Amino acid sequence: MHPKVVCYDAPVFIGTSIYRAGGPLFSKCLNKVLIISLTLIGLTASAQNHGSSKLETVLGQLDSQAKNFHSFSADVERTKVTVVVNDRSTETGSILVRGDKMLLQMKSPDIRTVLLTGDNLYLYTPSLNRVEEHNLGQNRTLVDQFLLLGVGTSGKELQKNYLITLLGEPIIGDSKTVELELTPKSQEVRNQISKIEIWLNESSWLPVQQQFNETGSGDYFIINYSKIVKNPAIDEATFKPHWPKGTEKIKPQG
Repeated sequence: MHPKVVCYDAPVFIGTSIYRAGGPLFSKCLNKVLIISLTLIGLTASAQNHGSSKLETVLGQLDSQAKNFHSFSADVERTKVTVVVNDRSTETGSILVRGDKMLLQMKSPDIRTVLLTGDNLYLYTPSLNRVEEHNLGQNRTLVDQFLLLGVGTSGKELQKNYLITLLGEPIIGDSKTVELELTPKSQEVRNQISKIEIWLNESSWLPVQQQFNETGSGDYFIINYSKIVKNPAIDEATFKPHWPKGTEKIKPQG
């Protein structure tokens, strides 16, 4: 699917926020809804600081690792920074990924579940006793580009939708990483997110940290991953939609 084809009846997830092509969907959720972006599809090689040969090596490593990727689990911590009021808000939870399926369970400060399976995305909020079901349809490919940012993605896939700059090889925690700056090629995406920075562990080639910079406001959010496990055994039943009896089920329109 061409990245500029956007279904206006389905949400687009960029980083940890929900967007439509024309602007944020559910703006109140910008600081609340955490949906981890893990699959990058698109990068045009551009190395300013470390040479094109190093960037080519990184993309080659991603190609190699993608062939053996099956699943992923980690704890996540997401901090939203609102620059104008110098506000920082943090959420924590865990994520499971198997193939193109994802289960995100937020635990603090608010409990929520996000489930992606097939073309359906579910947002379950226990405090409201409600689950929203979104059919992504043609939007599924675009959603994957952000919802699964950096996990099991090949270098070739990355070159399709982003410009890339290799910024360095910093140490994050106890991990030696490669830091990439990603600029979306799609104008619709750039209207929301000006650039993304991602730090990949040089041993596993999985993300350790991501930063999404919002267009215009200067606000940004940082996602940190810990207790990362590559290719854990995850039962298929984990990704089936099961909600408590009496849960209100809605399908938002437009």
